[in-house]
Amino acid sequence: MELATLSEATFEHEVLQSEQPVLVEFTAVWCSPCKMLDPIVKQLADEWQGRAKVVKLDIDDNPYITQEYGVMGVPTLMLFKQGKPVERVSGYQPKDRLVKKFSPMISA
Repeated sequence: MELATLSEATFEHEVLQSEQPVLVEFTAVWCSPCKMLDPIVKQLADEWQGRAKVVKLDIDDNPYITQEYGVMGVPTLMLFKQGKPVERVSGYQPKDRLVKKFSPMISA
């Protein structure tokens, strides 16, 4: 499953106005840990289908959003609920740690 890649133009509609929780992966094409995290994030997207959206945002293409949410390093995963960031993880993390961190915020 390919993740939707957002831009500053689509961010508000796809994330801030979403009815469902949205996990945003702040990433960059040059980032090795991001590439390692990619398959895990895709698995989460499959497992959470219907309960949460999972999307990507390239920090180099979207500097304003990156700055607005204080993203200093990539990869950073941020979970938005009702338009607000409620949980965040920076750096590569194993899947079980991500599930433990984000699952409570994603309704069954």
